Amino acid sequence: MGGQGKTTLAKLVFDNKEVFECFDCRAWITVSQSYTVEGLLRDMLQKFGEERMNVSSMDRMSLIDQVKAHLHSKRYVIFFDDVWNKYFWDEIDFALIDNKKGSRILITTRNGEVTEFCKKSSFIQVHKIEPLSEKESLRLFSKKAFEYGSYVYCPEELKYISLEIVRKCKGLPLAIVVIGGLLSQKDKSAFEWRQFSQNLSLELDKNSNFSLAKILSLSFDDLPNSLRSCLLYFGMYPEDYEVKSNRLIMQWIAEGFVKSEGEKTLEEIARQYLVELIHRNLVQVCSFTIDGKPKRCRVHDLLHEMILTKIKDTGFGLYIGEHNDSVSSEIVRRLTIATDSDDLLGCIESSYIKSILFITRKELSEHMVRRIPTKYMSLKVLDFHHAPLNYVPENLGNLIYLKYLSLGYTKIGSLPKSIGKLQNLETLDIDGALVFVMPKEITRLRKLGHLRISRISSFEAVKESLGGLTSLEQIRTMRIDSDGVVIAELGKLKKLRDLSLTHFRRKYRLTLCCSINEMHFLEKLRIGARDTNEVIDLSDVSLHPTLKKLCLSGKLEKFPNWIPKLQNLVKLSLELSFLTCDPLKSLKYMPNLLCLNISHHAYEGESLHFEDGGFQKLKELRLKNLQHLNFISIHREALLCLERLELSELPKLKEVPSGILQLEKLGVVHIFNLPIHIMGFFDYGNPKRWIIQSKPI
Repeated sequence: MGGQGKTTLAKLVFDNKEVFECFDCRAWITVSQSYTVEGLLRDMLQKFGEERMNVSSMDRMSLIDQVKAHLHSKRYVIFFDDVWNKYFWDEIDFALIDNKKGSRILITTRNGEVTEFCKKSSFIQVHKIEPLSEKESLRLFSKKAFEYGSYVYCPEELKYISLEIVRKCKGLPLAIVVIGGLLSQKDKSAFEWRQFSQNLSLELDKNSNFSLAKILSLSFDDLPNSLRSCLLYFGMYPEDYEVKSNRLIMQWIAEGFVKSEGEKTLEEIARQYLVELIHRNLVQVCSFTIDGKPKRCRVHDLLHEMILTKIKDTGFGLYIGEHNDSVSSEIVRRLTIATDSDDLLGCIESSYIKSILFITRKELSEHMVRRIPTKYMSLKVLDFHHAPLNYVPENLGNLIYLKYLSLGYTKIGSLPKSIGKLQNLETLDIDGALVFVMPKEITRLRKLGHLRISRISSFEAVKESLGGLTSLEQIRTMRIDSDGVVIAELGKLKKLRDLSLTHFRRKYRLTLCCSINEMHFLEKLRIGARDTNEVIDLSDVSLHPTLKKLCLSGKLEKFPNWIPKLQNLVKLSLELSFLTCDPLKSLKYMPNLLCLNISHHAYEGESLHFEDGGFQKLKELRLKNLQHLNFISIHREALLCLERLELSELPKLKEVPSGILQLEKLGVVHIFNLPIHIMGFFDYGNPKRWIIQSKPI
């Protein structure tokens, strides 16, 4: 049965520090119902750290050879989560060598046939998950139901009702956390909880057998209308897909799911929606940003099944994969295409389609792509992110209602001139695409709020009119042309919250400072110099209390005295600064700094001192590629909250940082290319509470 906590338990084992230390390499692979052996092998190689290999073009035998070569002399552990196919082990067994080093392979499944089929190996051990006891169930329920309110524990008047509700969940963790999440959003009154308990009984009594699907459906029905559509949108992504929160939020906004509330931005409101779905335990957070915001998220596969049923029954959307036999001729409003064939699209009524997402690694036919601007003219969302797209139709401008367009990490080499007709476009993502010249027609997009770019080498055509895009809130990443005209235009973009610039030259520092001073909402700023001789001097910049993340990649003649005054800064990165004075003295009392990165010749001195009382909130510290650093001291009352430490490419470091053993919260230490005696300390003399990672990142 699903929802028993198999994946949760397995993940706790996988992430356990003692388990981590026992193996040379490890990989967590989500299998699910639809998979290919090639896809699993590619996933394994990427998890092993072989990202630099071109695994996407390898056939099955080449992939098997690479996996075997990587595992040949290593003690490894691999988790295969959510296996359905009873023949799975036969398909994957030949790639996983038994090198007599004590390697381990673990599988989670709710299919008893998978277990029986794997038993052909004499070393198979089966651990069957039993339902939680009543006491364990009540403890889990209380943790979820009272997690975000004013109550720390279950109040006396709700204890009996809570026990009554918990008993209906039959010891299933997923049922317990979903019901707990639902009740966490309700008043803590005995009357309301008793009424809910009665309604739950009525729903469950309709079926003689316990139905987890009923509980999930009940939790969905309890959602406000605004949140229902947001949750259903997870059905547009594959099972177990970890979607970036920013991507999801901008799609919700483009779809019109997010409604205005006072002076808050739609993005702020959308993030509140996501947080509420998380609090209700309907959405799982896969990773967080350094300041604790959800970075990637997903839904449980059982909830995903329920969502797929609802989106198909209501016409909300349709997921077209490799194994679809037919496509409904009824009204469908959204499409996810996970196949390279467009044969299934012919019978869909195109005039109702609002969104199309392409999630496939197979080459998209030009015929399919050509049809989009003529057949799906009501589109609001068009997402080709990471799809193997080579071609953008010239008549893309037909999509006049389009609000979200992602061509990120595709193979396209240019944007059509008709893009200037997309007057409603709010998000344009061409990050990682092969587009090097920004067309002048982009400046007609007056509603454009988010522009994600990375390889654009010329803004010549737009530099004198870029300031007309007054709705822009995000520009990543813009290359400054040699005459610097574009910098002055940036000052007209007063709504900017996120700005990344490269090829900065010192002669334009006053212009840049004036432009930055006009950006009163700026939260993220990254500036990269043209080369190592160019100095980044922003001494005339006004302080922005909104600034949270700052990266300076270029020479600094002295440490900027305005940086320590940024009271809300949570992340600071210095690269290629060539500082000779210890910058830590200036930074140690920054009240909200959580992540500090000093790397790639940012500091040319020989010692760094973390003094008493300094860096009280810092969680992550990276010291990387500092060629002259030979001594690091950590005083007793410094770095009290440090959780992750990276020390890499420090060839002259003479000894292990003094005071490192007193860092009680330190959990992960990443080391690479350090003197051999220091590497030896971390390999053999470190406390067992540390997880040691020793691959380049």
